[in-house]
Amino acid sequence: MVTEQEVDAIGQTLVDPKQPLQARFRALFTLRGLGGPGAIAWISQAFGDDSALLKHELAYCLGQMQDARAIPVLVDVLQDTRQEPMVRHEAGEALGAIGDPEVLELLKQYSSDPVIEVTGPPLVSLPVLGPWEALPSPAPALRVPLSPAGLHCGSALFRHEVGYVLGQLQHEAAVPQLAAALARCAENPMVRHECAEALGAIARPACLAALQAHADDPERVVRESCEVALDMYEHETGRAFQYADGLEQLHGATS
Repeated sequence: MVTEQEVDAIGQTLVDPKQPLQARFRALFTLRGLGGPGAIAWISQAFGDDSALLKHELAYCLGQMQDARAIPVLVDVLQDTRQEPMVRHEAGEALGAIGDPEVLELLKQYSSDPVIEVTGPPLVSLPVLGPWEALPSPAPALRVPLSPAGLHCGSALFRHEVGYVLGQLQHEAAVPQLAAALARCAENPMVRHECAEALGAIARPACLAALQAHADDPERVVRESCEVALDMYEHETGRAFQYADGLEQLHGATS
């Protein structure tokens, strides 16, 4: 049984800008796994951070938690034009993932937002589905040879989603095109960010070289994505039981 004090300690790591980004991400995913109002409150508090990447992942995790108590903060983020487009985009997707009918009219409203990154999530979320839930799911061996081509076509939003799906599949066949998309400096940073995280999830030797090559990228969201992806790579290739190790880190510090 996790105590309120333990949730608070992990939350403090998440919201502390002096902590390494990798530690903050691990705290975030620990809170996602723990769930409950305390976890949602800490995740919500971190939307005041200046890292677009972190805030994007906050929204993603709230959507994954599928807890209606996260709706108010996600609505605020979606409506806040001071937030980066990729953050508002993820808030829209998170609202669709939670699937509460009360947000349907709001999602319809933002399906015509002037910021193209924001219009996409409400459009795919209107049936209260994530962008891939309504698609057929052929075997990974059939999808991988086709999916990387999506990194060269469609809108930046579409290419971003292709990168996400390839990371979820964790198939080595996708590595060359993910690495190439990450290396394209003219590509939308939101796409490059997703390709970096996909490479971290696939965690093959070729992924490591690509991520290290962009660890000092001038684009902050790409640079931070590579930093986090290298931490994911280390986890995937190591012996640690789980990436979301906030509780283990907490107990190790207090033992």
